[in-house]
Amino acid sequence: MQVVALCSQKGGSGKTTLSGHLAVQAALSGAGPVALIDSDPQGSLAAWWNERRTDVPAFCGTTLAQLPADIERLRLEGCKLVIIDTPPAINMAIQRVINVADLVVIPTRASPHDLRAVAGTVEMAERAHCAMVFVLNAVNLRAKITSDAVIALSQHGTVAPVFIQHRTDYAASMIDGRTVCELDPEGRSAIEIQELWQYLVGQVARQERRKVFQQPVALGFGRRASL
Repeated sequence: MQVVALCSQKGGSGKTTLSGHLAVQAALSGAGPVALIDSDPQGSLAAWWNERRTDVPAFCGTTLAQLPADIERLRLEGCKLVIIDTPPAINMAIQRVINVADLVVIPTRASPHDLRAVAGTVEMAERAHCAMVFVLNAVNLRAKITSDAVIALSQHGTVAPVFIQHRTDYAASMIDGRTVCELDPEGRSAIEIQELWQYLVGQVARQERRKVFQQPVALGFGRRASL
């Protein structure tokens, strides 16, 4: 089972919208069972899920104290992917989420305020030795600040090659518990989400391979060594 956490110190970066969209796309692509966790006290993701007409992806209500135990329970129940939405904050609560994650996705808008805010999230991911990837969200592809943002973010880590453009259908789809992939599967926004998920699948698979190769192997005479 893989755990993906969407984290950003800056409010309005699009964590909740991307959490829901990625979870639905993961389920549609056969990566499930998929579970969503909303660790934001505002409960926006939970409210969106309650509007859905289907229980796929599943929703897991939990607390930060119970998070590790519930993650393990989901694994034992056969869940393949958990996506966690987080509040806009930099504190020990967010660190606890990152500590159980295999991959941290950092949605970032191409603005000076958002770019300055990534440092805190990067530090927490590095502290947990957790892989991370930046996703540029709500961008204007023709704006120079978009290319400037890619350059700035690449100094901190990996930037996803798929950008989420600024379109109203992302917000509109969330009103009644759906996603752009469900409203218009052939639309430009849906294609963006599909391509972003496919990229993240590769990142998640890379972390899975790392975990396998880091497992200790038994040697003769009771000795053990790491690969």
